This record gives sequence, structure tokens and C-alpha cells, in this order.
Amino acid sequence: MQRLSLSQTLSQKLSPQQIQFIKLLQVPTAELETRIEEELEENPALEEGLEEPAELAAEEEFAEDGNETEAKEEEINVEDYLRDDDISGYKMQGDGENSEDKEMPIATSATLTEQLLTQLGYLKLDERQTIIAKQLIGSIESDGYIRRDLEAILNDLAFSQNVETTHEELEEILGKIQEFDPPGIAARNLKECLLLQLARMEQNPNTKLAIRIIDECFVEFTKKHYQKIIKKLDLEDEEDLKPAIEIITKLNPKPGGTSTGLVKTQYIIPDFILTTRDGKIDIALNSRNAPELRVSPAYSEMFKAYEKSDKKDKKLKETVSFVKQKLDAARWFIDAIKQRQQTLLRTMRAIVEYQYEYFLTGDESKLKPMILKDIAEKIGMDISTVSRVANSKSVQTDFGTFMLKYFFSEGITTDSGDDVSSREVKNELKKIIDAEDKQKPLSDDKLEKMLKAKGYNIARRTVAKYREQLDIPVARLRKEL
Repeated sequence: MQRLSLSQTLSQKLSPQQIQFIKLLQVPTAELETRIEEELEENPALEEGLEEPAELAAEEEFAEDGNETEAKEEEINVEDYLRDDDISGYKMQGDGENSEDKEMPIATSATLTEQLLTQLGYLKLDERQTIIAKQLIGSIESDGYIRRDLEAILNDLAFSQNVETTHEELEEILGKIQEFDPPGIAARNLKECLLLQLARMEQNPNTKLAIRIIDECFVEFTKKHYQKIIKKLDLEDEEDLKPAIEIITKLNPKPGGTSTGLVKTQYIIPDFILTTRDGKIDIALNSRNAPELRVSPAYSEMFKAYEKSDKKDKKLKETVSFVKQKLDAARWFIDAIKQRQQTLLRTMRAIVEYQYEYFLTGDESKLKPMILKDIAEKIGMDISTVSRVANSKSVQTDFGTFMLKYFFSEGITTDSGDDVSSREVKNELKKIIDAEDKQKPLSDDKLEKMLKAKGYNIARRTVAKYREQLDIPVARLRKEL
């Protein structure tokens, strides 16, 4: 037997204005202009320009008239045509689940695929072989490797291109592509990539030995087991090995990522500009963050005219609804932009106040331990709001441009009882490793003891964590001949 029951629950739902604000808050300055242009195209009630005093008065009058209209029991109420859950009026063009993952504007030249296709044109291949070659080029990833199994590429050609081929023919055409620039392109693994590059070099005793090392002792090389290589290749000592190792270490492990014309240049446009004058720090918001936007006076007048007309006409009702929706969307967007500016400035001022000595001098040792919670409490906002600002915004200072997240770090207690930033500890760790004897690199245990001798009380696992964050390999892999 079915039973009916009632239950009451509380849930938090973001308002349309909050959604608008959150989306705009995490947009970096470089992308803000694009978002504004999209909104201007989408909403005719929004336009560029400063609001004149007369327009502001008209806006206030419009708001008052709207309230009066709602109070009266008229036959038609504009609000009746605006569903509470209809957010199309305030959505920005391009909104959606992945709208926040757009790449920042970048300047690029020819892509990897375009360069390879250009070189393909110089090969004397028939139409069928060209289709196979293009399929192979299309399978090359951004770093220059083909990781897709050749058997799978054979199936792709058969089903999608209706081209039958053999494994041998595919290997043959792949070999031709591997002769393209940049050297090492279209390799299926690191070993093949290095061998392709070595094969193009002038063949002398050192390059030939380098080829043998990669071909016969690749595992030992990756682990820097040099004594095993010497024994396996029947060499005298490390001096025989050193020239060949130097050749290998200068090869490019990612040929697709650094060849001429393939590097994506991303221009960082700072959200804040900090200047120091007479011992005082001035904080300015990039002017691109403060666009001049206003609600269209023509649309406001249009709405007032429609409000005074006969509301029994169905088409007129739809027009009133459309105009009201666009006016609301324009106001919400302008308010969200203003709220974004205020939040950015409040957050930046709090960060500068917290790290004042650092911003005066640029001395990293002056950076204090600071976490998102510290700033959130200081400005009276949620941690998630501070996180959105810190992860996507940058600041231009007298000593460089930095992402805001650079200034956040954990705290470490020294022997003297002082709190220091984990960034300071990482810098000290890097200095020690840079100065070590590369023939006998320091283990994490030794690094821990050396840091403790300098007053930094951290565990060995913390040393390992900081070393990994600095992208520094373990001692064995730092060894040099």
C-alpha cells in the first residue's frame, strides 16, 4: 500500500544576479572584453557609454512606475510574463557547463598539424597514400607523439576513410613523416623520439655511442645507472661516457611543443597595477575592468510607452515581456560588473595590507604565511569567492607580474618561534640543491638535516613534497657525470 507524506527541507539556491556575478568574477581581464561584447550583441537594451544624470533620473522613475504598476490590480502585470526559473534574460552568451573553461586569448602562428601538412605536400604520394599520411598526422598529439596504436589507425582508415592498407605500408608512410621537421616528430615513445633526433646528427664516435646508449641501455639511462651502462657497453670509465650523455641531454623530449611557430604565446594582462610612491602603495584596477556601460534610454522609453498602452493585445503583451526582460538583464549585467570591480579591489587591498612589506621591497623573505581563509575573514566574504579571484587574476608590480595565488602559502615555524612562508623554505631548499655536488646529489634525508640546521623544522616527507612542487627530481636522477 502506497503512503503519501509531506516533508519540509531547506535548500540554498543562487539568485540570477549571484550566478551572473560568480561567472563574471572568475573571468580574467583578457577575456572580460569578449564577454562584454557578447552581452552587447545579445542584449539590445545594453549599450556602451556613461549614464547621464537625466538617464539616471529616468531609471529611478522607471523603477517607481514599475512598483506602482505592480501595486495596482490591472488586467495585465508584466511580471506575469516572466517566469521565476527563466534565466534566459540574464544568461551571458556562451554560458553553459564548460563556458568557464575557455582559453585565454592567445597569439599563435602555424599549428603543428598545418606545418606537417605543408611538408606532406613535398612528398610524391598518390591520393590513397596521402589519405593515409593525413590520418597519421591527425593522430599526432600536441607534444609531437603518436600514441594511438597503429592497428587502431588501420581500423580508422578502413571504416572512416574506406581505405584498406597494411601494417607494413602504414609503417613505411610513418617513416616518411618521421623525417619531417621538427626532428623526433611522430615518434611512438621517448626512446624512438631520441633515436630519430640522433640519426639526423653528424655521425661521429660520440653520436654513435649516444645511439647505442639509447638503443641498448635506455632503461639504465633513464635511471642514471651509469656504471651499468659502462659495463654493458664495455667502456673504460665515466670519461668515455660523458660526451655521449651530454649529447643526449640536449635532445628535445617534446618535439611538438617547442618547434618554431608552434609555441602558443599567451599575453598576460594584469587585473591590478601596483605602484610604490614615497613608501606608499597605490592600487589601481586595470581600466579594462571598468567598462562604460548603461541601460539604453530608448529601451526605457519604449517600455514606459508600452506600459501606458492597451494591454489586451496579445502581441503587445509579448513585446512588453521581451522589453522588460532585456532591461532587467542589462541592469543585472551592469550591477554584476560593478560588484566584480568592488570585490576585486577589496580582495587586492586585503592582500596588499597582509603582505605590505613584500610589496614595498619585492623581497620574497618578507612574504608572510597567508591562506585563503585569512583574506576571506578580512574582507568578510566566502573562501570560494577569494579562491575565484586568486586563481584567475594577476597583478603588475614594480618587480614583475604575478598571479595572486603566488602570494598564498602555508606557514612553517622556525626554531626561534617565528612563522615563515613555505615559499621561503622552498627557496632555501632550491638554493641548497643548486649548490650541491651533482656527482653526489643530496638525499631528502640530508636536505632535511640541512634545513633544520638553518632553523626550518620540517619533516623529510615535507622536503619531498616541496621538492616535487619545485619540479626537482630525486637525488639519483640529479646525478651528473
